[in-house]
Amino acid sequence: MEIRFYKFHGTGNDFILIDNREGHFQPDVATVEQMCNRRFGIGADGLILLENREGFDFGMIYFNADGKVGTLCGNGSRCITAFARYLGIIDRKARFEASDGEHLSEVLSADGDDFMVKVGFRDQKVGEISALGTFIDTGSPHLVRFVPETAKVDVVRDGRRIRNSKKYAQTGVNVDFVEIVRDMIHVRTYERGVEDETWSCGTGVTASALVVASKFVPPRGYYQVQTRGGLLKVSFNQHHDEFTDIWLEGPAKKVFEGTIDL
Repeated sequence: MEIRFYKFHGTGNDFILIDNREGHFQPDVATVEQMCNRRFGIGADGLILLENREGFDFGMIYFNADGKVGTLCGNGSRCITAFARYLGIIDRKARFEASDGEHLSEVLSADGDDFMVKVGFRDQKVGEISALGTFIDTGSPHLVRFVPETAKVDVVRDGRRIRNSKKYAQTGVNVDFVEIVRDMIHVRTYERGVEDETWSCGTGVTASALVVASKFVPPRGYYQVQTRGGLLKVSFNQHHDEFTDIWLEGPAKKVFEGTIDL
């Protein structure tokens, strides 16, 4: 069985995207894991299916690189919005369904294979603070830790230790290492499901910006966030540690397309 796929990335967070509106692709864990493998497959941080959803422009099903169905993916949401525009499903604005429900998104600009996209998040409240860090669930669970220099952190070692700690071993957690550099935030993320550092994590960037806003500075409404793969922007309305009207904005790019024989 041949499947047509498209490769997109959002600030280095890369995904295999498949137009599955006709429902021909019914993946199992092993198939997705092999497709995402960087040595024996296409290679990606995850795989995303675009499907029909009644009452929405499209539905989004996200699989982690380990082949298991994942929770919300922020950069993946931006990439699938760009993909929907590329396929002609939407013009600029979209209303789609993800694992945590309804989301709005918008293509701010499109130039060939390059897009600028923003996606909205549900309202948030900063969660439990412990010795490990500050917990917040931005559609995926995140633990935000402040460090003096993100460049010096062993993200894989330290992130894996926390992700597999007694507190989080059962459910897993993404770990964000955050450094505040003047009026900008630097973030590096260890992602569960990938079980490695990714070059960017949209839900992690959003989580980090909200935690920073709740702790350190007067309300300002947005943050620029530097990841290994590029620059993102998180904007929001804030009332103490509660946030509404949250948007993640940044580039999304179509890298290539092809077919794979399964």
